Amino acid sequence: MIGRIAACAALMLVVAIPLRVEAHHSAVMFDDQKEVTVEGTVKEFQYTNPHSWIQLVVAAEAGNTIEWSIETAAPVVLLRAGIKPSALQPGDKITLRAHPLKDGRAGGSLIDIKKADGTTLSLRGPGNY
Repeated sequence: MIGRIAACAALMLVVAIPLRVEAHHSAVMFDDQKEVTVEGTVKEFQYTNPHSWIQLVVAAEAGNTIEWSIETAAPVVLLRAGIKPSALQPGDKITLRAHPLKDGRAGGSLIDIKKADGTTLSLRGPGNY
């Protein structure tokens, strides 16, 4: 009886853990069939787990601005691609490509970045813009 209970519990864990991981890493809110190019000024680069974020201030109509929230990878993935915490500083002018949010809000999932000095940042590594 105890063996059956342990086997059942183990099976439940094997089934439940991948579902939780898949749900956490879902990108369903992004339209991966579209790309947007956004040019603006870095407000903040949040180099945090489980996902890093770029807050980008973008010029809009009539002198207004819109703040875009761009999701990117975890710090370990960014480091492997050569993107350090100091890669983006407040005030940096950048152009980035992203998969936009499906609901039309100002946000997306990062594809790559081109800085004003010509430096490119990509999860595929340096120089892959």
